[in-house]
Amino acid sequence: MKELYELGEMPPTGVVPAKMHASVIRRERFGRPDQAFQAEVVDVPAVGRGQVLLYVMAAGINYNNVWAALGKPVDVIGARQRKGEPEDFHIGGSEASGIVWAVGEGVSSVRVGDHVVVSGGVWDETAQDIRLGADPMTAASNLAWGYETNFGSFAQFALVGDYQCVPKPDRLSWTEAAAYVLSGATAYRQLTGWQPNNVHPGDPVLIWGGSGGLGSMAIQITRAYGGVPIAVVSSDDRADYCMKLGAQGVLNRNDFDHWGRLPDIQDQAAFGQWLQGVRKFGKAFWEKLGERRSPRIVFEHVGQNTIPTSIYLCDSAGMVVLCGGTSGYHGDVDLRFLWMRQKRLQGSHGFNLKQCHELTQLVAKGYVDPCLSYAGDFAEVGKLHQQMHDNLHPSGNMAVRVNARAEDE
Repeated sequence: MKELYELGEMPPTGVVPAKMHASVIRRERFGRPDQAFQAEVVDVPAVGRGQVLLYVMAAGINYNNVWAALGKPVDVIGARQRKGEPEDFHIGGSEASGIVWAVGEGVSSVRVGDHVVVSGGVWDETAQDIRLGADPMTAASNLAWGYETNFGSFAQFALVGDYQCVPKPDRLSWTEAAAYVLSGATAYRQLTGWQPNNVHPGDPVLIWGGSGGLGSMAIQITRAYGGVPIAVVSSDDRADYCMKLGAQGVLNRNDFDHWGRLPDIQDQAAFGQWLQGVRKFGKAFWEKLGERRSPRIVFEHVGQNTIPTSIYLCDSAGMVVLCGGTSGYHGDVDLRFLWMRQKRLQGSHGFNLKQCHELTQLVAKGYVDPCLSYAGDFAEVGKLHQQMHDNLHPSGNMAVRVNARAEDE
């Protein structure tokens, strides 16, 4: 038996080699993603009880491993070593499509040979909080696979829990299947997971960053549930992209200048200027919507620069739902708008298995497209994360082929 197989060279069924190719981050390389990721040969991880070894066909690119490469806000390697894990490296990748290659003791939900995509949440199914009915995304044991755990999808083989394996939609290529889960299911939870503020037919929904991975999914999910998506972007070509996905209208944020932290209310001049800017933005929203209605849901992930506008513009008894803070972590809120209009500011993180499976059904039936904008080779892992860090990546989602071949896609 060979110790190491080349990328795309499939071992005989049942054979698990000792070594594998991987794109690896080490602490001494923390910094620019295009330097932090380097090709290495490492040991194939052992498969434990309840675990699955996946022969990775393709891997999605997302912001998790921009952070891992930078080594901040969290040194993921150091954090794991402090918990007693021995590896001094990180194999990232929080999205994957592939073939079940080996299963550990007690696994019955999948079989060797199954074609699957990976749900990115990891938790202890035996933990007391989960046994008592907690949503696993709120559980103390919850981790982001391929970011807070090792042996993610940027390698020939990945290690996952059996519950993470979701049947791959037959209509998708390997790279398409690797590109939709993280952004798609995160957006799905934001829009459907917070009753009674889930999207209903006719609901106006304001979607920040409409051409990105999250936004492109949010536009389609909103449409699938009968809502009316209005997207915000930064250029005309991104606006065209959103319109093709089904947005009713698009706002260019460069047409406005009131972004950033909320001015002190006591500074009447500055606060008055901000009010003029946010009202101008609101009027533009109404024009795109075609009627004078406020968004029932504001789909947020920008954070510091946009939260004041989101809270102000949100409809009475509506919801601003936030899954990130790419522009900063300060969320300035004029509480008068929040309590007097009984608005909701809701944090949302990741997705549970039910939400992942439901989103996958929308994809399988063609209601949601993965929006794969670029499918690259495995050697491009670092370069594509650098593009994402520099906000130079294309609209939609990106993936790399690992063991898949371009001619087979």
